[in-house]
Amino acid sequence: MAIITLTSDFGEKDHFAGAIKGAIYSELSDVRIVDISHNVSPFSISEAAYIIQNAYTSFPKGTIHIIGIDAELNAENKHIAVLLDGHYFICANNGIMSMICTEINPERIVEINIHEKVQSSFPVLDVFVKVACHIARGGTLDVIGKRIQDIKPIQNLKPYINDDQMQIIGSIIYVDNYGNVITNIKRNFFENIQKGRAYKISARNHSFNKIYNKYSDIVDFTKPAADRHTEGKGLVVFNSSNFLEIAIYKSNTTTVGGASTLMGLKLMDTITVNFYKD
Repeated sequence: MAIITLTSDFGEKDHFAGAIKGAIYSELSDVRIVDISHNVSPFSISEAAYIIQNAYTSFPKGTIHIIGIDAELNAENKHIAVLLDGHYFICANNGIMSMICTEINPERIVEINIHEKVQSSFPVLDVFVKVACHIARGGTLDVIGKRIQDIKPIQNLKPYINDDQMQIIGSIIYVDNYGNVITNIKRNFFENIQKGRAYKISARNHSFNKIYNKYSDIVDFTKPAADRHTEGKGLVVFNSSNFLEIAIYKSNTTTVGGASTLMGLKLMDTITVNFYKD
């Protein structure tokens, strides 16, 4: 049974996500549809890229991923289907795939060219569904598009390193449900530049000189619970996806707040790491 996942910025209020599922079932009754997220911030390419990169590997090889972010067809926003790491991705060529493609080379990329056969004002519904169902039936990418070699990159996807490798300048690419902010700095990248040196991580007027392995490492469990006072305290971790993350311990954006609200951090804000000579 084929698996088709859906990721979009459609939200839950409108009919869009439901209509897409109905269209898939109308073509293929024997299929599983999984919602990854429909709450991506509107038109946020970096958010969608982060979510897809960290979700797709949990699915079996052969899964088909429809990504409905900024998908309106125009001269600068073509549609593509990508075979990568044994998975199929159907999306606009707007940079969403570039985060994954920095680590794994695609096996095949095609620019979808079936639009003249499909009347569409809603390409995710009318075009992406057709392509997904074609693949689910065992169809090849070459039937629905022409091969291309490159995809559009996301600006500021990679952190910047200065010439003497004393500084990394990164960006916030995602804010999670807890208000934690995730940067584009990965653990391996950080450690390759760090080489054991001391450092200071700066975000607006907040700074940190320690990275924890997990959130609760900030707690001194030798103290009585009443004397710990760690809830609401800021910290930095490498999260479960190995991205550098600034967090608030046991944060809640509706009560104590999160890193995004308490520190005034938002998408694409700059995060700086300065290293110190021994």
